[in-house]
Amino acid sequence: MMSAYIDFIRIRFIMMLAYRVNYYSGIIIYAINIGAYYFLWQAIYGDKETLAGFTVTQMTTYVAVSWMARAFYFNNLDREIANEIRDGSVAVQLIRPYSYLLVKMMQGFGEGLFRMLLFMVPGMIIVCLIFPVTLPTDPKTWAIYLIMLFFSFLINSQINILTGLFAFFVENNEGMMRMKRVMVDLFSGVVIPIAFFPGWLSAIMQWLPFQAITYLPSSVFTGRTPTSEALHVFVIQILWFLGLLVPIWLTWRAARKRLFVQGG
Repeated sequence: MMSAYIDFIRIRFIMMLAYRVNYYSGIIIYAINIGAYYFLWQAIYGDKETLAGFTVTQMTTYVAVSWMARAFYFNNLDREIANEIRDGSVAVQLIRPYSYLLVKMMQGFGEGLFRMLLFMVPGMIIVCLIFPVTLPTDPKTWAIYLIMLFFSFLINSQINILTGLFAFFVENNEGMMRMKRVMVDLFSGVVIPIAFFPGWLSAIMQWLPFQAITYLPSSVFTGRTPTSEALHVFVIQILWFLGLLVPIWLTWRAARKRLFVQGG
C-alpha cells in the first residue's frame, strides 16, 4: 500500500514539470525579493556589526536561505482541499481505499521535491553568485538542516491541511487561507527574524508552531544557533508535528460526519 502513496509523489512531481517555466521565472522573482531584503538590512545595520545576535553576514545568509527554503516547504494544499470540498470531488476521494489526508501530504511532498531540485537549488546558486552569502562548510550542519527542512515541510503542510479542512464548516474559507499565508510568512521569520520582534511577541511565538518552520532551522544553518543545540530545535519540531496531528484528526473526524457538498 505504501508503494501506492509513493506513486502520488512521483505523479505530482511529473505534473509539476508541465509548469516548470513558472518556476524558472520564480527564481528571478525570489532573487529580486532577496536582493530587496539584502539592501534593506544593509541600510538597517549601517555601521553596526551585530543586531539581535545576527552579524551582517549571518543576516545575509539567513535572508537567502529562508526564502529559498520557503520554495521547498510552500504548497497550496489548503486551496486544493477547499476546492475539492466546494466542487464535491472530495466525496469521490473519500470512498477510495486510501487515506485522503496522507495522499495530500504525499502530493505536497512531490511538489516540494520538484521545487527543491528545479527552484531551490538553482536559485540558491544564482543568489550566492550575486550576494555575499556564506554557506557552512561542515557536512554535519548541512545534514542537520536538511532534516529540519523536512520537518518544516511537514509542519507547514499540516497547517495548510488544517486550514483547508475548515472549508467543511465555513464553505468559503478564502479569507482564512489568505490570513494563514500572511501569518506563516510573518511569524515564521521569513519577513523578519523573530529575534527582532518585541519581547512580548517573541515570547508568544515560542508557543506557536511558526518558528519551527523557518526561524529555528535557518538560525542553525547560519550559525546563530550552535549545532550543539540542534537537538533542542529537533525536539520543538517533532513536538509540533505530533501536536498538530491532534487538531487535524479531530477536524477530519468532525468533517466526515457533516459532509456538505455544493453542487456535487
